[in-house]
Amino acid sequence: SLHICQPKVPPVANTEYEHICGRPLGLRFNNRTGYLYIADAYFGLLSVGPQGGLATPITTQAEGIPLRFTNDLDIDDNDNIYFTDSSHKYQRRHFLQIIFSIENSGRVLKYDSKTKETKVLVQGLHFPNGLSLNKDQSFFVFASDSGRLTRYWLKGTKAGTTETFAILPGFADNIRINKKGEYWVALHCRRNPLTYFLGTRPGLRMALLRLPISAERQYMGMVGGKSHGIIAKYSNDGELLDVLEDTEGKNVKAVSHVEEKDGKLWIGSVLMPYIAILDSY
Repeated sequence: SLHICQPKVPPVANTEYEHICGRPLGLRFNNRTGYLYIADAYFGLLSVGPQGGLATPITTQAEGIPLRFTNDLDIDDNDNIYFTDSSHKYQRRHFLQIIFSIENSGRVLKYDSKTKETKVLVQGLHFPNGLSLNKDQSFFVFASDSGRLTRYWLKGTKAGTTETFAILPGFADNIRINKKGEYWVALHCRRNPLTYFLGTRPGLRMALLRLPISAERQYMGMVGGKSHGIIAKYSNDGELLDVLEDTEGKNVKAVSHVEEKDGKLWIGSVLMPYIAILDSY
């Protein structure tokens, strides 16, 4: 498949060959070893050494169920990997089916670096997405299409339990912490009257999904007719600290990732063919 996945002229982004070539969605470096860990939507968890090269598979299943839509990850100090599998029914190229059907087979998983086993921590989720450990690794938070961040406790009397961490103004993607332990959350868009209207009408959602409408048009309807950019910052206690928004989508839109480094915000998107940088934040 080299002629497809490594063409001389890079193809326009589309979903036609994703299942063949792969689609990395979450990236994390292990600062101790220099290894890069990859959450690939189709190939599961992979890693590649400090010198680069071919990525090596780590796990492709959890408790006997294959990973169908590996999304984001984080790594603790013991090299255990916490990650999301957005659905074990639909793949990423069919993400609208997950959104419109409110399909809830998503899971949050843990790969144990010692036993090499992958365990299910949380299941029955609708489109779990971004995930990040907190600074002292006593818990992690993850996003889902329930419109909230959920906290999963790893230590203390609440270990193994979940609770709402924050209510979100839109549809979240990746989550990353800064040096202060604050969370940057990438949001594809704000919720709008249409999403609220469809939220209580599953039959209508499924009817819309069956219409001969392109995925692009369905997506534009979901985001209110135009793409725009929004990112939000939360404290370690789930308090909303800041919201940055490009309401016209002139510079950023459909934000999928935001990373703070040396006073700058590095912003990625599933729609923009570039990485945006916000100086002097």
